[in-house]
Parts: sequence; C-alpha cells; structure tokens
Amino acid sequence: MASPKEVLQIAGHEVAISNPQKVYFPDTGYTKLDLVNYYLAVAEGALGGVAGRPMALKRFVDGIAKEPFFQKRAPSNLPEWMRTVELSFPSGRTADEVVVDDPAGLAWVVNLGCIDLNPHPVRADDLDHPDELRVDLDPVPGVPWSQIREVAMVCRQALTDVGLVGWPKTSGSRGIHINVRIERRWTYQEVRRAAVALARDVERRAPDAATSKWWKEERHGVFLDYNQNAKDRTVASAYSVRPLPDARVSTPLAWDEVPTVEAEAFTIETVPQRFAETGDPAAGIDEAVGSLEALLELADRHEAEGEADAPWPPNYAKQVGEPPRVQPSRKRRADSDYETGKGVAGGPPPEVAADRAAAVAAGDPNAGLPDEWEGTRPTPTGRRKTSIPVIEISRAATKDEALEGLERWKARHPGAAAALEPADVLVDGMRGRSSLWYRVRVNLIHVAEPDRPPQEPLDPDYDPWAGFEWPDQSGQAERAPRKKKTSG
Repeated sequence: MASPKEVLQIAGHEVAISNPQKVYFPDTGYTKLDLVNYYLAVAEGALGGVAGRPMALKRFVDGIAKEPFFQKRAPSNLPEWMRTVELSFPSGRTADEVVVDDPAGLAWVVNLGCIDLNPHPVRADDLDHPDELRVDLDPVPGVPWSQIREVAMVCRQALTDVGLVGWPKTSGSRGIHINVRIERRWTYQEVRRAAVALARDVERRAPDAATSKWWKEERHGVFLDYNQNAKDRTVASAYSVRPLPDARVSTPLAWDEVPTVEAEAFTIETVPQRFAETGDPAAGIDEAVGSLEALLELADRHEAEGEADAPWPPNYAKQVGEPPRVQPSRKRRADSDYETGKGVAGGPPPEVAADRAAAVAAGDPNAGLPDEWEGTRPTPTGRRKTSIPVIEISRAATKDEALEGLERWKARHPGAAAALEPADVLVDGMRGRSSLWYRVRVNLIHVAEPDRPPQEPLDPDYDPWAGFEWPDQSGQAERAPRKKKTSG
C-alpha cells in the first residue's frame, strides 16, 4: 500500500512527495524521501552541476530494482514555478525539457523517480554553445581502480598543458569524470572535436593505460569517452546518487584526493556529512573558465598527421569526415570503399534537414521517411573470418536477461568460456525508444582459433522496435507510431 504523500515547504514552494516511504534501494532500505532529503542536504553543490541547464529525466519509478525510462519532454503537470526550454536534437525533433533552478526543483524531479541528475552541457539562455567539456573515464572490464586514478592524473596534466582546469569527481559507478568550464564560444561539434584531441593526447601519454578507441573490441585500459560531448548526450552531474545497491554518489574531489580515493566511500549516507564539514571541492568551477583554442590546435595537428574524425554514436547520422562506421571485426573493405558521411554537426545532411523542415512546416511530420524500414539486425548464420573474432550472444530488454543468455552460451561452450578474459565480454547498453536495452558480445581473441564457437542464433533475441511501424532513426521528424492491431 502506498504511504500518504508528504508536502514539503522548500525555497518558498510546496513540493508534494508521493509515496515517500517507497523503498528505492532494497539492499539498504533507502526510500524516496531519504533520496529527497539527501539532495536537499547537498543542494548547493548539486545545483552547481544542474542549475540553469535543461535536463533529461531518467525515471526509476519503482526504484533501482527495475529498469528506468527516459523522458525528454517535461511532464504536463509541471508546477508554475518550474521552467522549461525547447531543445532540438540531431534526430530533428524538439522537446521542452525541465530546467532546475533551486532546491524545490531538485525535490520535484526526485519525486518523479529521478535518482541521478542528467543535465546537458549548455545553459538555457544559450543552447548552441556548451560551457562544459566533459571527460568521462570509462574502464574496460578487469581494469583496477588504481589505473583509473592514474589516467585521471594524466588527464589533469594534459589539460594543464593546454591552459585548462579540470574538476574531478567520482562517477559514482565504475569511473571518474573531469568537468572543464569553457567559454561559450564553440559549437557542440567543436567541443567534441576538442574532446577527441584530448583523448588522443592522453592515450599518447599513457598508451598502456588509456585508450581513445571507440569500438569496444579494440579498447584496453581506460577509455576516454569523447562522444559524451556530442549534442544530446548527458552525464550524471555532481552529487548525483547512482542506481547502485549501496546508493553511491558521484562526488567532487580535490586533486590531492584523487591518487588515493576509493569510490565506495561516498554514499547517500556519508556525503552530506562530508559536504557539511569540508564544503564543495568544485565550488570554484564557474570562476575557472578556459579556452579551447589550444586543444583545437592540437586537433589540427592530429588531422595533419592523418588522424581524422573519430566514430560517432550509432544513433547519429554518419558525419562528414567520419571513418567507416563499421566494427573492425566486420570490416571487409578498404576505407575508400565505404560510403562517405554527409551529416553535419551531429545531424543529417543539410539538404535533408532543410527538405524535412520545409515539409514538416507544410504539415507532413513524416516527410522524407521511408514507408518501410529494413531492419539492421544481423542474421547470425555461421562463422566469420575476421581480424577480430567477435560474435554476438544476446539482446534483451534488461541487462540481467542478456547476461543470462551469456551464461547459457558459456554452459554450451565451457572450453571457450574458460579462455575469456574480463575485457573479452562486451556488454552494451543500447538506446531504445525511451529506455535502454542490452546487447552482449564476446571477443574470442584469447580462444584458440580451432576452438572458437561459430555465431549462433541470439539467445534471447529481443527486438526493441517490435510493435512500432519503424525504428527511430537519425533525422526523423516524428517518432514512429505503434502498429495498428488487426482484428482477427
């Protein structure tokens, strides 16, 4: 039975907390109200990461025990004291997203089921020019925490050498984030280009510990995810609680803490006291605004040396200058034999965008979309002979279901399973319509070639677009409608 709602008076506003005793973290017993009280205790610090920024809502309406769903559009029951701003996305769509400005806004989004906060790197008064470059250190499986800390310190030096100040924080999950305040002079595309240059520079400084390689099958060590700076990407902000059993927090750090920091030390229980006693290590970030000029000059040098653009995420149109968008294990031809990209600034080709915009303005929301979509799902039919022997195991609505498929595969192929190293299991969270779905692949590079199992039918074989007329694709002006039920 739901507990009676509780009305809080916050910053001159009434915020109703529905079902406040609902347990969000089963292992620790923390409730929705505990989460609200946590954010109010660290509100000054949390607002430093989100205030004035449009925010995507990642809603865990049943706590961490169930998968969240993503909501870009502000709910219809928005309080009059909450504001929104209209964002446009690479797909061509627009949405009015929530902007949090004060502690009451924090409590209101938490009541919707938002455990972590996911703001965009722009301010509501200028949506085209980010004021934050985001460095996301994402370790491959099996990488020790000490190596992540080591790469963070290399990043600090690399940033210092181009005149920038990095502000580190634990990600609250497996990595470390470093935020960099920048002048609002550069577009998303330019900020991403600077992030690519930084990733490559750090990789050169620490080649055994860090990587800028986009494809998981090529990675080692700690990946610098430059694509977190692409338009429409969000990252959990400072003081965000993460959906982990211990309610771990993405916690700002002083640089002298990084070499010895332990991420599990920061939870919903410990961070409020730390904040009250020592303050916010990121408090000076808005005064440390820097220029990207030196990083962009570094990008020019990399390109002159033959390093072109790096791959974009799969839900973006292929961009001008982007290398072939094909996994190395599936690549069959020379780069020049692949179709070149024509997208610009993360979106579709300009002429396509213009034609669609004109047609949409004339009343056709689906202008330029195909009548029927040919799926891109692979049909596993036998062994591939490739330089990187990767096979796909499962696709599922939840991570647990996808990993259960992996366990069944291991049971069928115990010899191959025993030869795998942690980094050989590639688990991808894929963006669906409003939630993630999961894919598991296995790199058989450490399995003797005669013992490598062939590609088999996927188990399970989940289709995230079942029930819809077509998959969401880059450049769509409108989301696909559900298929109409036919009377039998």
